Amino acid sequence: MSNSRYWSIIKKVIDEADIVLEVLDARDPYLTRNQYVEKLVLNKGKRLILVINKADLVPKEVLEKWKKVFSREFPTIFISARDRLGTRYLWRFIKMYAPKFPVRVAVVGYPNVGKSMIINVLKGRHSSGTSPIPGFTKSSLRVRASTNIIVVDTPGVFPPSADERELVLRGALRPEVLDDPVVPAIHLIKLALSRDPSVFERTYGIHEKDPNKILNELARKRGLYLRGGQLNIEEAARIIIRDWQRNKLVFFSRPEDYNLI
Repeated sequence: MSNSRYWSIIKKVIDEADIVLEVLDARDPYLTRNQYVEKLVLNKGKRLILVINKADLVPKEVLEKWKKVFSREFPTIFISARDRLGTRYLWRFIKMYAPKFPVRVAVVGYPNVGKSMIINVLKGRHSSGTSPIPGFTKSSLRVRASTNIIVVDTPGVFPPSADERELVLRGALRPEVLDDPVVPAIHLIKLALSRDPSVFERTYGIHEKDPNKILNELARKRGLYLRGGQLNIEEAARIIIRDWQRNKLVFFSRPEDYNLI
């Protein structure tokens, strides 16, 4: 499905919704906000709630900072849909901001932030498919979460324009579709090192700090070789991107990193 088709679905869902939940990745909530979606919601006069998901991957004091910063603009909550942490508060937020009942709630956000998991939490049983593969949800999906709440899942949104490096960071491009995964992987490695210099030592046992040397060392450790004995750097790059998107490579940003405090 084309990106324009995605947007037509999302716009229609927002138009029909009473409340919109924008789901963000707790590891970098700022990067996974979509200003275009937020403008659509505001222009339609809808109520927007920011839901910072994957809270189990980030220290609580960092999440509290993000909540404080974002609450200046919109009601904000942090949860872990996977671990069912904070989900009762999400119910309360929906009921608190519902203009009427039954209320129609749209769930939007980048691919792989956990939108379908949140719908599963709201419904209380696993009937909506979930997957760590970006772009798994292809169309809108309506779920009656309770007598008074109808939830609508949407395809993962993309920014109107962004390069591959930014899309990889946002979890919106799978490493398998990249012709050259090395460039976005190096961009990801540099960001990771700036946020947590020990992240590659902790995750892979690699002590190097140079992005190219990290890729080389990972290829050696995993036995990734091309014909002729050359290291398969591209496959090492795909592993790092894949591990980031599947929450195996874990580092996080703080509001201070974006000069928000």
